[in-house]
Amino acid sequence: MLKTLIRPILRPILLVLCKLLFRVEVKSANPDFGVPKLLIVANHESFLDGLLLGLFLPVDPIFVVNTRIAQVPFFSFILAMVDHITVEPTNPMATRQIIQLVESGRPVVIFPEGRITLTGALMKVYEGSAFVAGKTGATIIPVRLDGPQRSYFSRMSGSAPRGWFPKMRLTILPATKIEMPVLPTAKQRRHQMAEAMRRIMQEMLFETRMPTTIFDAVLEAVRIFGRQRPMVEDVKQVIYSYGDMLKMMLMLGRIGSRLEAPGARIGLLLPNLAPTLAMIIGLSAFRRVPALLNYTAGTEGMQSACTAAGVRTIVTSRAFLEQAKLEDKVAALQGLRIVYLEDLREQLTLIDKLWWIGYARWFPHAASRCFASPEDAAVVLFTSGSEGRPKGVVLSHRAILANIAQVRAIIDISTEDKFLSALPIFHSFGLTAGAILPLLTGSSLFLYPTPLHYRVIPELAYDRGCSVLFGTGTFLAHYGKFAHPYDFYRLRYVVAGAEKLSQQVRDLWFEKFGIRIFEGYGATETAPVLAVNTPMAFKSGTVGQLLPGIRHKVVPVPGIDHGGILHVSGPNVMSGYYRYEHPGELEAPQSSVGAGWYDTGDVVEVDAEGFVHVLGRVKRFAKIAGEMVSLEVVENLALTVSPDKMHAIVTQPDPQRGEALVLFTTDAKLTREQLRTAAQAQGLPELLLPRRIELLERLPLLGTGKADYVTLKKMAAS
Repeated sequence: MLKTLIRPILRPILLVLCKLLFRVEVKSANPDFGVPKLLIVANHESFLDGLLLGLFLPVDPIFVVNTRIAQVPFFSFILAMVDHITVEPTNPMATRQIIQLVESGRPVVIFPEGRITLTGALMKVYEGSAFVAGKTGATIIPVRLDGPQRSYFSRMSGSAPRGWFPKMRLTILPATKIEMPVLPTAKQRRHQMAEAMRRIMQEMLFETRMPTTIFDAVLEAVRIFGRQRPMVEDVKQVIYSYGDMLKMMLMLGRIGSRLEAPGARIGLLLPNLAPTLAMIIGLSAFRRVPALLNYTAGTEGMQSACTAAGVRTIVTSRAFLEQAKLEDKVAALQGLRIVYLEDLREQLTLIDKLWWIGYARWFPHAASRCFASPEDAAVVLFTSGSEGRPKGVVLSHRAILANIAQVRAIIDISTEDKFLSALPIFHSFGLTAGAILPLLTGSSLFLYPTPLHYRVIPELAYDRGCSVLFGTGTFLAHYGKFAHPYDFYRLRYVVAGAEKLSQQVRDLWFEKFGIRIFEGYGATETAPVLAVNTPMAFKSGTVGQLLPGIRHKVVPVPGIDHGGILHVSGPNVMSGYYRYEHPGELEAPQSSVGAGWYDTGDVVEVDAEGFVHVLGRVKRFAKIAGEMVSLEVVENLALTVSPDKMHAIVTQPDPQRGEALVLFTTDAKLTREQLRTAAQAQGLPELLLPRRIELLERLPLLGTGKADYVTLKKMAAS
């Protein structure tokens, strides 16, 4: 009775206070809240969530609250402002009670996680909420809460930033439904519906991202985490705070912008260092497009890349060229202006310094003057050239930030994490996941200039207490071989990409370190991540499920019985290509599926649970005696016989059978007879056996760690 009297008085007061103190902003897709059976689902960030939803939703719902949360003294006062029931998530009777509520016609609000987040990201989604939605056929309206986790009413701890009155945002998304699946057992049905609810929550987190530029996203991170927060360390053992990085971005962007007009591409030939990352973001803030050159590609590769992207100026460093022994290769470049960072520093004038002290430091957004758009090109990366001349891949601010939002929707990256990034920044994996992602999430970052120091990197992971490591299968194999069993004691995410991860590497890491490697999949053209295994959705032998916001189609290939070529579209897809044949002309993405779609060239199979099985590149299939043969299957066959060595298969023309296989290996003892025995044991046809076996001391590799098949094919032909 007392609640009934007090609530009408307090609710208007609380509404005004929330608007004033938390500056609550409500965005709505205007779904129909008048449907007979309505289930409102929201992420759970703090003890304020119920109050915010009760005050700002256009309906008066009843809340389903975890019994333990309801017992918190402060929260009991908030619950007095809304109608609610308390349930124990693990109690089967609770689900029946919620079903009755939904079928009664009263709108019901439920938090599928069942608890307030401790990570700042989506936690485990309980089956009960999904079963309620499927059983009742209720309309689901997702609501994203953003901001409460940064208040003192959250349960975040450690170095997570918190304040009394952070800005808060409610985003109401379009309505959806979960259909009751037709499966043999109740357990299977509940599991599939829970997966559907988890995907709805992930899509909700992704779709509510704010369209912005990378520089503005950095400014938002600075606002949230503070300028004094230590952020980036590199091999020079200097730790840069957010304030230091912001200063470098603006100063390097200002002097770098004098080299070319807005919109022009400026080549960067620099190592993994904090100033390199600052210059990439700084140039893009001033609407100059950094084109990141692969210094392992040689003179011809760099020259072709510059021609394709219309690069006229390259910024590099004398010290870097000397240490990397690149002076001769850069000197051989034709028709390009080479500018050295050492000279640019000397061009800083008193006016530049006063500009920073009196203006840019206080008004960093306005200081860039050009106000880049999310659709503007943020960076140009180059394909490896493994199938010919490198192509320039234009990634917009929208594409890179969308990919980061997709990853954050499925993986909990926190302020307690420290990234060890040795993958080169000129590689999309190293740039997006290894550098920009931690910069925007408040995680610490250690930049190391090369992934090839197999003994040093494990020691760095141990010394710096790193918790996140990205690498290719090749690099991870070497780290696992040389690392001490305790070097990776703090690692919680080891993500492999860029090439197929072998079972031998999986087993090595699990047996030696007790670490499960999460294999992912992507392409430079998709900024780069398309799919990845996670703790909540993992299937060994696959590359995980496709990220939220990605549409896909699998187009069959004649001669290949299972799967087909994967075509994708989504906000993380590139703006287009720069090709050597048409310098500086942007070619928008298009595939046989339609405009805006990207043809990955990979043959995949997507199973009933949405996990992606990569069968190989379509160009990595050979037609032998009329049969399509996967070259990756042959390489895996060689690995089963000789797991500690490296192997690569290429083809050469054969007048009798169409094509013949040539195996390059570093194992001097590997024989064709051993391969035949292994093939028979696995039930594989003799068609898979290579015609020739060539011994190499080491395989030629690209900068990303992949085998250089172009070079190998030339060697096979000669």
